[in-house]
Amino acid sequence: MSSTTVVASADEHHAVNPRSRVILASLVGTTIEFYDFYVYATAAVLVFPHLFFPASDPTTALLASFAVFGAAMVARPLGAIFFGHLGDKKGRKITLVGALLTMGIATFLIGLLPTYATAGWLAPTLLVVLRLAQGFALGGEWSGAALVATENAPAGKRAVYGTFPQLGAPIGFIIANGLFLIIAALMPSSDPSRPSDAFLAWGWRIPFLFSAVMVIVGLWVRFSLVESKAFENTVKRGGIQKVPLVAAFKSYWREMILGTFYMLATYVLFYLMTTFSLSYGRAATTAPLPGLGYDYRTFVMMMICGVVFFGIFTMVSGPWADRWGRRRTLIWITSAIALFGLLWVPLLSAGTVGVVAWLFIGFALMGLTFGPMGALLPELFPANVRYTGSGMAYNVSSILGAAVAPFIAVALWSYGGGSPFWVGVYLTVMALFTLVALILGKETRDIDIHH
Repeated sequence: MSSTTVVASADEHHAVNPRSRVILASLVGTTIEFYDFYVYATAAVLVFPHLFFPASDPTTALLASFAVFGAAMVARPLGAIFFGHLGDKKGRKITLVGALLTMGIATFLIGLLPTYATAGWLAPTLLVVLRLAQGFALGGEWSGAALVATENAPAGKRAVYGTFPQLGAPIGFIIANGLFLIIAALMPSSDPSRPSDAFLAWGWRIPFLFSAVMVIVGLWVRFSLVESKAFENTVKRGGIQKVPLVAAFKSYWREMILGTFYMLATYVLFYLMTTFSLSYGRAATTAPLPGLGYDYRTFVMMMICGVVFFGIFTMVSGPWADRWGRRRTLIWITSAIALFGLLWVPLLSAGTVGVVAWLFIGFALMGLTFGPMGALLPELFPANVRYTGSGMAYNVSSILGAAVAPFIAVALWSYGGGSPFWVGVYLTVMALFTLVALILGKETRDIDIHH
């Protein structure tokens, strides 16, 4: 086999897509999608409480901003249904292009929105609409990118290839927060607890508008793909379902439930480490909700260093999952996440060294749990409902985990009088739910996904 081609399966020596194209197409789209998502997540902490949700109580404004952040998660299952239907009936390529274009347009338009000061309640209303469009698009993006990677993977390397779309998360985080960091440095504020007037006036819009450039690159890559062999085999044997969602619920409801809970600990850890941590790290020790009191630039630099571990351990997880199996690997990692939740107070009380260790450990665990999901969830379903089934599991879990995680974390932070103890306990409990699902599930490493 040529080094520039992949085969559909071990017994079908059939060139499909060049390996470099598979890797780039699965990576570039999720990088852009997660970049767009992180741009909003960062703005939800830094900008939107000031510009879109004015309130006499800063905590109320922050919670309102997080509520809109979570609203996108509610739209994700709808996106999974819509794009999953297209992906299982019309093919992966056209569906991935549509999801990326939807996300890019919504993100670009957020950068053009009027604020509450100029448009009143129309401003947050439009923000909610565009945020829902972002969630709708991401609901169809991830499963399609995972299918491009795994359905084109060489035999025995599905988990390795499945980590490529997962790498979009740390790369998108670094690009989004790095860009915010550069803009904030060019527009310094005299008050470290508040962005500068120039940043609030127009600087925050730049990352949203910049997404248009990234989307153009992503579309160029994806238009060059050819359809996966798994989907072509389904078409040839007449296996296309009239309504893939109905077929998935009828025959694979157990797999969808298990997949949903497989992702639960991953989602909660993901959004606690990226969204809640930014609020907790920046909150002054004398604030209504006491935190660590770091200035924005310092803490984001610490987070970016932690996200490097996220990327490294995402890549590490692929070979592990191919060697030892998805289920066995994730049982050990999820157990470690449950333990990590109980170590929040000791780590966060140990000064900067403890905070750095907390970030590095949390993001390393994030990579280890997130990486194998790119192979595990698609492997739960046959090709004719794989886009729909994997997308539903992935995105319904986003409601149970990511949609409410920052909101619950702030409430528990308040309940604990500024202590993160109960937030860590929340992570531990969610990890235990995932652990039970993994114990009840079966290993999927050796199944044939091309039929």
